[in-house]
Amino acid sequence: MSLELLTILLFGCGLIALASGAPIAFGLGSVGLIFSWIFWGSASVLHIVMSAWATMNNFLLIAVPLFVLMANVLTTSRVSEDLYTAMHHWMGPLRGGLEVGTITICAIFAAMSGISAVGVVTMGLIALPEMLKRKHDKYLALGAIAAGGALGVLIPPSIIMVVYGSITGVSVGKLFMGGVFPGILLAVIYIIYAVILSYLRPEVSLPVPKDEILPFRERLLLLKGILAPGLLIILVLGVIYFGVCTPTEAAGIGAIGAIILSAIGGRLTWKNAQEAAAKTFRITCMVVWIIIGVSVFTHLYEGMGAVDQIGRSVLEFEVNRWIIIAIMQLILFFLGCFLDPMGILMITIPIFNPIVVKLGFDPIWFGIVVVMNMEMAYLTPPFGFNLFYLKGVVPPEISMKMIYRAVVPFIALQAFGLFIVCVFPDLALWLPGRMMR
Repeated sequence: MSLELLTILLFGCGLIALASGAPIAFGLGSVGLIFSWIFWGSASVLHIVMSAWATMNNFLLIAVPLFVLMANVLTTSRVSEDLYTAMHHWMGPLRGGLEVGTITICAIFAAMSGISAVGVVTMGLIALPEMLKRKHDKYLALGAIAAGGALGVLIPPSIIMVVYGSITGVSVGKLFMGGVFPGILLAVIYIIYAVILSYLRPEVSLPVPKDEILPFRERLLLLKGILAPGLLIILVLGVIYFGVCTPTEAAGIGAIGAIILSAIGGRLTWKNAQEAAAKTFRITCMVVWIIIGVSVFTHLYEGMGAVDQIGRSVLEFEVNRWIIIAIMQLILFFLGCFLDPMGILMITIPIFNPIVVKLGFDPIWFGIVVVMNMEMAYLTPPFGFNLFYLKGVVPPEISMKMIYRAVVPFIALQAFGLFIVCVFPDLALWLPGRMMR
C-alpha cells in the first residue's frame, strides 16, 4: 500500500472516530490497534501497546501530576481571591485597569499551574462578574480572560512543554526558560491592546471610582497576598535555571511548597486537600490517556515507515526552509481548531521535529513556536478548550457565539506574538543559553 493511500485511510478513519464523539485517546488509539492487527496480525497489537506503555515510562512525565497538584493546592486555598483583591485596588483606578489586572493575574496563575483552565475558570468566576457589573465591554472582558488563561500553555511550568520534551528528547528545563520572555511578550501585547482600546473607546472599560479604592497603606498590605506564590514561582524556576534540580524534581518542590504555604495560611483544610487531589487525579488521567491513545496511533504510522519517508520527501523540496516552517505552523493551526493540543503534538511532532533539525533550526526555538501555536489552539473556534471552560462559568445570557467573537482579536494578537518570536528567535533562546546546565 502506498504512503499516500495509507495516510488518507489512517487519518480518515481517525477523523471519523473523532467525529463520532469518541475522546481523542480512545478514538485514535482504537484506530491504531485495529490497523496494527490488519497489517501485522494479532502479535503486533501487543508490540504497539508495549511501545505506547514504554512512552509512559518517562521520568519527565512525573512532573505532570506534581505541577497540577501545585496549581490545585494554591487555587483551592483562595490564593486567587488574594491576588484579585490586590490587583483590583492597584489597577482598578486606571482606564482598562481591571482587564490589565486580570491578564496579569492569569500570567501569575500560568507560572503557578502550567495549564490554562486554572486562569480561565478562576477569573471567569471572580473577575468577569465585577467587570460586567461595571458595564465593561463584554467582548473585551471575555477575550482578556480566555487569552490570559491560555498563557498557562506557554509560561513555565507548562504541562505541554513537559509532553513536548518527552516526545522529542529536548531539554524540558530549556523549554521552560525559553517560554519566559515569549510568555511575558504575549501578556504585554494583551495589556497594550486593552489599554489602547480603553483610551480610544472609553466606554469599554471605565476605571473603578476612587472612593472604592483602599488607601495607599492598606494597598501595600494587600501585596503580601502576591508575595508567597511569587516566591514559590521564583524558587521552582530558579532551581531549574541554576541546574540544581531537574524539572521533575522542581515539580516536587513546587507541590510541597504549595502545601506548606497553604498550611501556613491556615487554608489547608481536609476539604481543600480532597478537592485539590480530586482535580489533580482527573487532569492527570486525561493527559495520560491522551498520551497512551495517541502513542498507539503514531507508533503504527512510524512502524509503516511513513515518518521517515515524509521527512525525506520534504527535505527534497527546493524551497526556502522558512516556507516549510510556515506550512507546519498552518497545519498546526488548522488542527488546533478541531483537536486537543496534546494529541496534535503526539501526532505531528515525531514527523516535524527531525525535519526542523535537518533544516538547521534550533529545536528549542521550534518547540517554543509550536507551543505558542498550541496556545492559539486553546482559543480557536469551534473546539478551543478555553471557550468551553469560559462558557461553563459565565452568566446564561452570554452565548457561545459571543465568546467566539470575543477571542478573535486575541487570536490575531497571539499570531502577531508568534511572528515576533520567529523574527527574533533570541527571545526564546537567550535565557536557555545561559542556564547552568
